[in-house]
Amino acid sequence: MQFETITYSDLDEIRNLQPDDWGDIIPDIEFYLRSSFCNPVKATIDGIIVGTGTAIVFENTAWIAHIIVGSRHRNKGIGGQIVNYLLELLKKDSIETCSLIATSLGKPVYIKSGFSVVSEYLFFKREKPRVTCVLSENLIPFAEMYRSEIYKLDAKISGENRIRLLENMLEKSILYVDKNKVLGYYIPELKEGLIFADTEEAGLELMRLKYSTVDKAVLPSENTAGREFLIQNGFVQISIGTRMVLGKEIAWKPEKMYSRIGGNLG
Repeated sequence: MQFETITYSDLDEIRNLQPDDWGDIIPDIEFYLRSSFCNPVKATIDGIIVGTGTAIVFENTAWIAHIIVGSRHRNKGIGGQIVNYLLELLKKDSIETCSLIATSLGKPVYIKSGFSVVSEYLFFKREKPRVTCVLSENLIPFAEMYRSEIYKLDAKISGENRIRLLENMLEKSILYVDKNKVLGYYIPELKEGLIFADTEEAGLELMRLKYSTVDKAVLPSENTAGREFLIQNGFVQISIGTRMVLGKEIAWKPEKMYSRIGGNLG
């Protein structure tokens, strides 16, 4: 088996690896291809792509994402080989911590590679009609004057330096600002719609905005206020995902995460 960097010419073949229970994987692969901090790789046998994986690298932390093996090649150890190949690349870059979100299918593979469980993500969907509500006057569109403040808040909550991920996403974000201080933000166009907030009030007001139009939600189990909000607003829990880590643990604050980015970045 050989490993190479994915190119745009591979996309049609990679489309054939699409898991039945995942959303369309191609937009994510295209994002990795155009992002300098991402390293998407393909695993090939006799010139045929049998699997993929991506390392997403920040300052001294990284995420592994889109570990996919074609249905005809599963249960042959290929997923584990892809994971270990990416981990070797990260080791060369002196990355201290690698995180990922595991499905039930992938979890045993990651345990074999040395990952351990640090948290769970709760998945919800709405089962009752939406209710019209009045939104807070503290919600405002992004303003450039708040950019550095958002970066600091993101680092405080995520435990990572993710400026390269956020820098081109903030212009369409919504902020919760009180007394000229950013207490939370919502980025609708960053995958599933990230919400980070330093206070419960800010987090719930941003959730109220998001879920006035969105009917699916995912957040860490530690965020009890967010979970109660969803249940009170007609959502029911449908499944659980597992957050895992290898290396130095990150000083993240899951109770301040009111909506995740996605399965590739937590």
